[in-house]
Amino acid sequence: MHRLAIIVAVFLIAASPALAAETRCGWYMNPTPGNLWLMDKDATWTITSQAEATGPDAEGVENTPDFDDKQFVETNNPGSGYGYGCACMSVTVDKAEERITRVFSGEIKPLSVCKADKSLPSPD
Repeated sequence: MHRLAIIVAVFLIAASPALAAETRCGWYMNPTPGNLWLMDKDATWTITSQAEATGPDAEGVENTPDFDDKQFVETNNPGSGYGYGCACMSVTVDKAEERITRVFSGEIKPLSVCKADKSLPSPD
């Protein structure tokens, strides 16, 4: 019985980061080189910042979804590739710093999903 309790405890400790993950949906933004943000109803969450200017980049940034050319609004210079789309991501956050600390996964959504969400601020 003691062995079972140890096995369960080890499993819970190993799984705890995944248990802390939350799903956040909103405007997924790449406004300039090296900057990735997710703007939801609560905040504009920094995923990466150019040269980590405002703090460390999120762990698992390679798990962010690739932008979809058909579901992307380009801003700045035409052809620059900078702009925004709509996405949902499984993440952990630092609420005080408004930073995503880890990205577990993400999925691009149609722009219409974010446009229809009245709780989201405008990305423009």
